[in-house]
Amino acid sequence: MTTLADPTARTAGPATGRAASVRATVGAYVALTKPRIIELLLVTTVPAMVLAEQGMPSLGLVAATLVGGSLAAGSANALNCYYDRDIDVVMHRTSRRPLAQRTVEPFNALVFGLVLGVLSFVGLWVTTNALSAVLAVAAIAFYVLVYTMLLKRRTSQNIVWGGAAGCMPVLIGWSAVTGTVGWPAVALFLVIFFWTPPHFWALAMRFRDDYAAASVPMLPVVATPALVASRIVAYSWAMVVTSLLIVAPLGPAGAVYAVSAVLLGGAFLREAHLLQRRVRAGADAAPMRLFHWSITYLALLFLAVAVDALL
Repeated sequence: MTTLADPTARTAGPATGRAASVRATVGAYVALTKPRIIELLLVTTVPAMVLAEQGMPSLGLVAATLVGGSLAAGSANALNCYYDRDIDVVMHRTSRRPLAQRTVEPFNALVFGLVLGVLSFVGLWVTTNALSAVLAVAAIAFYVLVYTMLLKRRTSQNIVWGGAAGCMPVLIGWSAVTGTVGWPAVALFLVIFFWTPPHFWALAMRFRDDYAAASVPMLPVVATPALVASRIVAYSWAMVVTSLLIVAPLGPAGAVYAVSAVLLGGAFLREAHLLQRRVRAGADAAPMRLFHWSITYLALLFLAVAVDALL
């Protein structure tokens, strides 16, 4: 039996193929920047700006800071992918990254990361101020040179100190508004600093075998589950206590933020202690419960910062 072709049907041709190739290439370069991590970083930037302004800053300043911050984070992440391409192939969690899949050439990824860094510095200098631009470059340098190249493959304290790079958006946001770095910004920096180890160690507990296969000495690889759980609890308490340091009279935050910080902190501590209890009982630690909650905690806490300042 023969069939008649539909004269209105379109067939894929060279132009369609080229369009698909362009989309795939663009998607690969975007993936190098780790957009999901950038989203989490930006969640902390705007509330810091609102707190600094004690109201809503101009939308132009907010947009410029977010674009510059995104470029800085994208630069750091792309350079991290370039340096870690050998272990990303080994680890199941990272095996689909562009360099591991060879959808982007290593040299191109390196140039891409450096260009993003330059654009971030110039953009922030022109649209905000010199301090914000310098802080963005410092964040890139710290994440790539200190965390990725120096600490990550050498010490179990890698994420403790290396995580400081992820705290920089609050300083950048604050300085974009004020041209300085004030105490509330430092306190918020410390909240994220103490938040990072519980957040990341929970993930590393889930993917312990990945890190072990890549010879990356994350704490869950080199320490017992009981020790990891106790460290998670300790850092969680430090985070919650630090989150109260911007409440009046120590800082500008009021009752809305104070109540939110106590309630959210209590929920975080409950999850941390439940994880420790499961480990002690020899049960499944279920660390991803804490990992996912930690993301929600940070987003809601910084939302409370903004709401309190606006009210």
